Amino acid sequence: MSRLLIIGGTDSSGGAGLTRDTAVATSLGLAVCPVVTAVTAQTDGRLHSAFALAPALIRQQIETALAGGGIGAVKIGMLANEAIVREVTDRLRDAGLPVVLDPVLRSSSGGALLSATGAKALLRDLLSVTTLVTPNLEELASLSGQPAASMAGQVRSLGAHAVLVKGGHGTGANSVDTLFCADEIREFSAPRLKVQRRGTGCSLATAIACGLAQGLSLQESCVQAKTWMQHWLSH
Repeated sequence: MSRLLIIGGTDSSGGAGLTRDTAVATSLGLAVCPVVTAVTAQTDGRLHSAFALAPALIRQQIETALAGGGIGAVKIGMLANEAIVREVTDRLRDAGLPVVLDPVLRSSSGGALLSATGAKALLRDLLSVTTLVTPNLEELASLSGQPAASMAGQVRSLGAHAVLVKGGHGTGANSVDTLFCADEIREFSAPRLKVQRRGTGCSLATAIACGLAQGLSLQESCVQAKTWMQHWLSH
């Protein structure tokens, strides 16, 4: 069985973070190696507190997980601060694995989950070792600092290998995710469901990482993940 290395924070409500990632990966047939970057106390409506772990402990978690072998891909969520971003970047630089980054900047309730200097380090360092970054529209605007009128311009400003802009926070009858990869742009569309759930962003990124771990192409992984998301949201 392929294994997925998941790097992120805990969520005491169970709605997002490592708990949600593990549920997604398990449903798609992968075992999980979890690396905890931060511990949060939160509910669906409020982030009460967050505590970042020491970078040295995060390094040890990643190194021991990789030493066990069998890792097919990496999914990254909450990173909390600059020191953790740099540590994760250094540990993954020579791992030779596909990496999916869900740029977790804030909780659903609005609490900050990544410092301003951490966001800069994410752009400066971590994107260089990332296969795909999956921002929603708000995260894309925040990271790029570019006018929302030009999605392509925002994406180019990130300098990432590939970007999947999630359309779940958009409007219209369909939810459209847009993949910018090399010189190609592809859209993945599905009916917009009248469902409110936390953890949708981390779920989609994890599902894509599962596809990559199973040997699917990036586009095939995005299609599989979109299909899985529609099924999950409608049940």
